[in-house]
Amino acid sequence: MLDTRKRTGFDESHEQYRETVRKFIAREVEPYLDTWEADEITSKAFWRAAGNAGLLCTSMPEEYGGAGLDVSYDLIFQEELFYVNAPVGVSLQSLITAPYLLRYGSDELKARYLPGMVSGEIISALGMTEPGGGSDVKSLRTTARRDGDHYVVNGSKLYISNGLLCDLVFLAVRTGEEGAKGVSLLLVEADSPGFERGRNLDKIGLKGADTSELFFNDVRVPVSNLLGEEGQGFRYMMSELGQERLGLSIAAQAQAQRAFDEAVRFVKERKAFGTPVFQFQNTRFTLADMSARLQAGWAYLDWARLQLLQGTLTSEEAAASKLWHSETLWHIVDAALQLHGGAGYMNEYPIARLWRDARIHRIHGGTSEIMKEVISRKI
Repeated sequence: MLDTRKRTGFDESHEQYRETVRKFIAREVEPYLDTWEADEITSKAFWRAAGNAGLLCTSMPEEYGGAGLDVSYDLIFQEELFYVNAPVGVSLQSLITAPYLLRYGSDELKARYLPGMVSGEIISALGMTEPGGGSDVKSLRTTARRDGDHYVVNGSKLYISNGLLCDLVFLAVRTGEEGAKGVSLLLVEADSPGFERGRNLDKIGLKGADTSELFFNDVRVPVSNLLGEEGQGFRYMMSELGQERLGLSIAAQAQAQRAFDEAVRFVKERKAFGTPVFQFQNTRFTLADMSARLQAGWAYLDWARLQLLQGTLTSEEAAASKLWHSETLWHIVDAALQLHGGAGYMNEYPIARLWRDARIHRIHGGTSEIMKEVISRKI
């Protein structure tokens, strides 16, 4: 299990919560990982169990069923889930959509949806990416035309995490002019007439989490389901990018730590020419390099988390974290698989799944190239 003894900025309450999370994962996650992988979707039962255990959206206020804690608790859950390589879409809800709703939603919307998001009865998705759009949210084509007390929504979304499971879509739509000022956010219930789910996309990795297409055909959405003000959706989405990218960084770091731990375990048990593989200089040097990168990664994350809590984490710092941890994960997981030799290419070993699942980190939440663009603007 992940060693947190060298971490900084966590108090006794955080560590007690971490132990609670680990017990929950051992009971409600690890026994089902192979089933979710085979089914290519996480069960709704997991979401309800996480909600019942008080592990979802812990930073939400108590009046909506949350615990009113700092975001560190949600980040701890993210870290521990990805250490066991459970690619469930919890962070999307706890770190992105619920904060959107809390910060920008009306009292009516918060009262209607937040308690269910905290309990796991409501699973959310973020409908941002479109075919051909990628990270360019300003050019989205899904439209919402005002018709009396409703918006009429038409368009499609692609690569949507929780798309098959979701009960509620935080949907980026165009309500006005071209560019960022014409983008708004609508809350669309999944049982709305005209809403359709597409196929569960066949991915290289992250098989245990659904990723789908969503279609909107003359979907009527009450104007009261507008999140905040019309034309402010792009600004709202950008406001939570730091927290989102820190969450992705933590996921990547946890997977890198697990890959390292698996490699150490394997090379100490595996023998070649009558000697444990660990005794070969190349093995020890490779592990030393991995260990140094991991130590630097944990130090950066603990620093960045404290900046986030203080409200001083810049977009460039969050992008640097996402870039560094994504690229470092790929370096470490590939080296760890190489140390496994032929065994690493076999699906029965955890490193094989880690290797497949790791590749997406250099793409989702903004590609490594986009992160470099963000960072370079301030140089």
